[in-house]
Amino acid sequence: MSSIQTQFPEFTARHARYGAIDPRTTLRGSAQNKVVFIAGASRGIGQATAAAFAEAGARALYLTARSEDALKETQALVAQANPETQCAVAVCDVTSAEQVAAAVDDCAARFGGIDAVDANAGYLGPWVKIGESDPANWWWNWEVNVKGAYNVIRFTLPHLIDSAKRAVDEGRSSGHLVLLSSIGAQFVMPGASDYQTAKHAVNRLCEFVQSDHGEDGIKCFAIHPGGVATELGLNMPPNMHSYLVDEPDLAASFVVWLCSGKADWAGGRYLSATWDVEELSARKEEILRDDLLVNRLRTTA
Repeated sequence: MSSIQTQFPEFTARHARYGAIDPRTTLRGSAQNKVVFIAGASRGIGQATAAAFAEAGARALYLTARSEDALKETQALVAQANPETQCAVAVCDVTSAEQVAAAVDDCAARFGGIDAVDANAGYLGPWVKIGESDPANWWWNWEVNVKGAYNVIRFTLPHLIDSAKRAVDEGRSSGHLVLLSSIGAQFVMPGASDYQTAKHAVNRLCEFVQSDHGEDGIKCFAIHPGGVATELGLNMPPNMHSYLVDEPDLAASFVVWLCSGKADWAGGRYLSATWDVEELSARKEEILRDDLLVNRLRTTA
């Protein structure tokens, strides 16, 4: 059995941006003329992703989060990365369909459409066994991680479909949608039932987006951003902190790479930002042939 058929394929582990996904070099100009909508852009990975898209030449960024002050910090980083990238911000709670719809409408009105979306908002609370858990806090994981992702998907999809159709006519790739998953989706760890089941659901949601809208030109990905010492990541138990060795710009650059069109063949799949993208691409035929990197029940050894 090849390594790709195991739960965790053996690709070279990356921990920070590198040549193949660097928005300043290899991917420079890959986001040119694109409008990118990012939910959860106020800090950490979302903030780094906004700056990376600016480095890649995005025409405009629309950034949302719950903190206006933090969004303004991200906006300043975008201006520093590329003064020519337009940038608007909006306070938005992804668990509110009304707020997400309003932000999406405002983005489209300001910039004429949406070409790529990064649903980066997430939540991770204390790890508590199910029998000792607080019902409201347990369900809040699903509210943010699943309902929040759904809301961003639901209201950006019509714009992404329009963009994807225009791109086909113009001989380019667009209509990219990235959902924040986690390697935790592949584990069953005591105390993490809320977070890990929610992220597992995100992976399946990604597959449904691809199934329902792949013919519309949508390319959806569920990604593990790596182990990053963000505020969210540090909510894990202290004995897990030694795994937080990846830089925010790794996931940020990986998202830019996904939205460049270089991985359109992998739509509907779970991918890790820590996987070397050249090694991943080299296994394209095997992954497609055996329908790998998706949630499936295995009944044989």
